[in-house]
Amino acid sequence: MPSTSKIPFVFFGTPHFAVFVLEELDAAGFKPSLIVTAPDKPQGRKLVITPPPVKRWAIERNISILQPEKLDSSFLYKLRTTDYGLFTVAAYGKILPKALLDIPKHGVLNVHPSLLPRLRGASPVRSAILEDERATGVSIMLMDEKMDHGPIVAQATIELEPSEWPPKARIFEELMAREGGKLLAEVMPEWIAGNITPEPQDDSKATFCKKITKEDGLIDLSGDPYKNFLKIRGYDGWPGAYFFAERSNKKIRVKINDAEFSNGRLTLKRVTPEGKKEMGYEAFLRS
Repeated sequence: MPSTSKIPFVFFGTPHFAVFVLEELDAAGFKPSLIVTAPDKPQGRKLVITPPPVKRWAIERNISILQPEKLDSSFLYKLRTTDYGLFTVAAYGKILPKALLDIPKHGVLNVHPSLLPRLRGASPVRSAILEDERATGVSIMLMDEKMDHGPIVAQATIELEPSEWPPKARIFEELMAREGGKLLAEVMPEWIAGNITPEPQDDSKATFCKKITKEDGLIDLSGDPYKNFLKIRGYDGWPGAYFFAERSNKKIRVKINDAEFSNGRLTLKRVTPEGKKEMGYEAFLRS
């Protein structure tokens, strides 16, 4: 197999999804020369300035980091004045301009957690669950200027057992990221050696997923039970599935932490009422 050990590459990524990809690359012997990630941001109720997960991963391994506020000419100059043969991207969080895409000799490879051209956009993992799209997987794409539009370099299908569907979004996201990282590690040497011809996507088969908002997690418990179950699993972590209830003449928000679906029936198991600790759903009903 061709080696990339003498060809430095840059990794663009920000959240835990990108960390899982990095872990698989590292396990296969691929260590980025440089990591580009989002700036530190305030988080939590106390708005503590917090580094993104990828930055923490890079610091632990003494990998150089850039955190540009903007992908402007000053930032691009830093990339142009070094010999990086390949850029790789996994959930970076910003649109990469053509001037950046044109820098590396071998282009920019993106890990996308869907079987493109299906589920282009910002939320493919959660959208696959919400849309009950069981035939899914990961794509390695040569990036161009359009969103998730570039030609496909490689794809891998991920199939879950019927008993495992629908998965919780956080678990499914890690599975997709790790499979994407493994696939990228397999592809990189062959891509750099010129042994892979990318295949254009069929735009006529493209589907798109929307950006998820906090409000999307609201569930009508009188609605379709299976669709509600898909929402509970698909919104696992963030934004979280929730409903509103009346307690002491006050409308409170109740987060759904766990539920089961069997024989056409949705059963809530664990909830967290606003201002209280997690409890069983039956205990909440008695409260």
